[in-house]
Amino acid sequence: MSENLILGCLTMVVCLTLQCIVVCLLLLVLLALEKRQFISPTLIRTSFILLVTMVILFAGNLLQITLWAQLFVLCGEFEEYSTAFYHSVVNFTTLGYGDVVMSEKRRLLGALEAANGVLMFALTSGVIFSIFYELAERAWELGLGRLEEAGRSQEEPAEVPMRK
Repeated sequence: MSENLILGCLTMVVCLTLQCIVVCLLLLVLLALEKRQFISPTLIRTSFILLVTMVILFAGNLLQITLWAQLFVLCGEFEEYSTAFYHSVVNFTTLGYGDVVMSEKRRLLGALEAANGVLMFALTSGVIFSIFYELAERAWELGLGRLEEAGRSQEEPAEVPMRK
């Protein structure tokens, strides 16, 4: 059991590190887009930014699933990589079909992968929400700025010089 705990925790550390790197790379991409003034609150650009964000973060999750599947093969739990990968997806997403199960000796690894998946989906959701919030706030401020400018131009009468 302690061997599985150590293997699982080390794999989780590698996965957490990997996803942190992916998030940092995503931020670098977003900063580059910001420098090029590509990030603006239009429907197409906002959709593009969110799509790029989700694809990059999902790629990080797929890398982690692949790493866990490789661990399962190396531990001799599955002979075919495709079965190990399928089982890894089911564990990582906490779906838990139970149609493919690990031996009693290694089942702790599956539970640790599920814990890893929960952490990663929480991180992924948080990053997506943060980016969406920033984009929505920009759109809101831009919209309010336009409304305030339009309101001022309607409220302020043209100045007429007074005669003495």
